[in-house]
Amino acid sequence: MDKRPHIKPYLYAMLAGFGAISLSILLFFLIYRFRGLGDAVAKLAGILMPFIYGGAIAYALKPVCNFLERNLKKIVSPRFHRVVGPFAVTGSLLFGLLLVYALLLMIIPQLYNSILTLSATLPARLDALVNWLSGQYFADHTMIQNFLIEVYDALAESFGGWINNTLIPYMQDIVSGVGQSVWNAVIALKNLLIGLFVAAYLLASRRRFAQQAKILLYGVLPSRWSDLILEELAYADRMFGGFINGKLLDSAIIGLLCYVVCILVNFPSAMLVSAIVGITNVIPFFGPFIGAVPATLLILIEDPIKAIWFVLFILILQQLDGNVIGPKILGNTTGLSSFWVLFSILLFGGLWGFVGMIVGVPLFAVIYDVLRKLIIHGLRANGQEAMLIAYHDAFGDSEDPGSAPKAPQ
Repeated sequence: MDKRPHIKPYLYAMLAGFGAISLSILLFFLIYRFRGLGDAVAKLAGILMPFIYGGAIAYALKPVCNFLERNLKKIVSPRFHRVVGPFAVTGSLLFGLLLVYALLLMIIPQLYNSILTLSATLPARLDALVNWLSGQYFADHTMIQNFLIEVYDALAESFGGWINNTLIPYMQDIVSGVGQSVWNAVIALKNLLIGLFVAAYLLASRRRFAQQAKILLYGVLPSRWSDLILEELAYADRMFGGFINGKLLDSAIIGLLCYVVCILVNFPSAMLVSAIVGITNVIPFFGPFIGAVPATLLILIEDPIKAIWFVLFILILQQLDGNVIGPKILGNTTGLSSFWVLFSILLFGGLWGFVGMIVGVPLFAVIYDVLRKLIIHGLRANGQEAMLIAYHDAFGDSEDPGSAPKAPQ
């Protein structure tokens, strides 16, 4: 008999976490470590980029298309149901295009004006900020005043040298390479336009493709494995759809609330600051901190006192988001602990940048769920279900293995 029963409850969490980490690292090691494989993947992705765009657009608009189709069938005669599908696809695509157009129409002019005004007045505002600090807080401290002036002069000189030695030559390089930039933009636009047609076809034939994939799956694999794969695919769909769509809605609400308060309190660069706060809020865990720093600096340059009030407002806003708005929209979508959320953001963010920080949490949650089910199945097959019960009794939380469905024997 094992004389260390207290170790057993920790074994499940250790194996699931270690397995998920190992599988993630192994997958991307194979892709990025071997140059030939990485080049082949990059080339294939470049060729299939219109289908990647189309698949992403279709997946994002699928809930809208399903909603339109379901409600149109309720209000039209059954003899016209055959035209409901095309109308729903067209309506969902128009909805997506109009939404993007409205967002760009609202944000881009405001952002452009804010950036233009800031760039034109930045030197004078920095001078005013240094003078305000020196006269307001350090009037009796000559040494600190001299230090601030020396630091400011050094920064101004470095900034001027950076403009003359780095920025201007870089802009000249951009102008000289404008042909390649225009060509890249044309390629991206072409891929996006083809992607819209691909998205329309995918939305119109989504049920047919799903049934074809199901037939292929059951025709190649045994039924019990096909059931498991379909169950995991459904879980991945719920995970990605629920998390990403919920996070986008949550960030849109946070950005809107920030803009309203900035207008009411008369914070400088309200649209630019709100756009930064809303966009960076899409990133789990780190987003609020990433967005608060540049937004606070923008306000600090114009009005240091308002910058302090803005920091306090951001703290209140993020508490509201973390404790009220976020949980209401997202709930505990992923079932991951804070440690695994942090790990997945760092891992996939390091691999894929901004996109990786967004999709890393649901992707790691899917990998974690697969490993969890495999471990549970192995423990049950080896007659070690007592370990699951012990874990349930010790750690009855969101990662509770007792809530996992039984794997087929």
